[in-house]
Amino acid sequence: MLPPTSPTSQSFTLADFEEAADVIRRHIRHRPRIGLVLGSGLGRLAERVTEAEILPYDAIPHFPRPTVEGHAGRLLAGRLGGRGVLVMQGRAHYYEGYSLQQVTFPIRVMQRLGIRMLILTNAAGGLNPSFEPGDIMLIADQLNLAAMAGLSPLRGPEQPELGPRFPSMREAYDLRLRVLAHCVATAQGLPLREGVYCMLAGPHFETPADIRFLRSIGVDAVGMSTGPEVLVARQGGMRVLGLSVISNIAWPEAGSEREDHAEVLAVADRASDHLCDLIEGILIELQGLD
Repeated sequence: MLPPTSPTSQSFTLADFEEAADVIRRHIRHRPRIGLVLGSGLGRLAERVTEAEILPYDAIPHFPRPTVEGHAGRLLAGRLGGRGVLVMQGRAHYYEGYSLQQVTFPIRVMQRLGIRMLILTNAAGGLNPSFEPGDIMLIADQLNLAAMAGLSPLRGPEQPELGPRFPSMREAYDLRLRVLAHCVATAQGLPLREGVYCMLAGPHFETPADIRFLRSIGVDAVGMSTGPEVLVARQGGMRVLGLSVISNIAWPEAGSEREDHAEVLAVADRASDHLCDLIEGILIELQGLD
């Protein structure tokens, strides 16, 4: 599926989600209950999946295909940390020209496949001055400014089969999973930051005024994904864990840094091993929480 020429709302039916889910069921033997979405430059975790069955996105009806470097566009089913997992190696973004309903289509399909826990990763710009490039931030909460402005993947005709019309976002990111992540990070000797993630529509980087504003409202990291996926996941009753790799520090002084997507990918690649160890450790310790 190529991006549309304009990011207009596109509604899918339950039959569309089932059509995609049926294709996936026919191509994979595994029946995982945990889903993972790998963000920019973070696809290395897919290399650790054993018994992997691979399906390219373009073989799945209605699945959006990423057009950005660092997003392979493959679905993997297999085992990681002793758990059955369904891994999205790359995601599509709103700024690529897709509607938010298209961007979050894979999460709806995961729900039809029986996925009940979702681990989301991304590369994000750090706004907290104590952060450093390469840090991993556990997402405690989010600000979805795009959704506040009316760009929500939940917009459109009500479909009760997908969840409540007005889902609560009081605990967008599961508290018990966050506690577990801290315990695993401590055992691994891995410093784990925690903070608020903000989703902006992109694809431009932030102006100095943007950065000053976001810092003033308590944002610790900023990116161009994740927020819509969390809205859809929570509407469908999924438990969500979110992890950001801090790819750069966004300073409010004009000219103090040069943002570059290639550098984002390079930093994410350097941090990948720590992120992979953390996620694999979380999956191993999930007994009783899944």
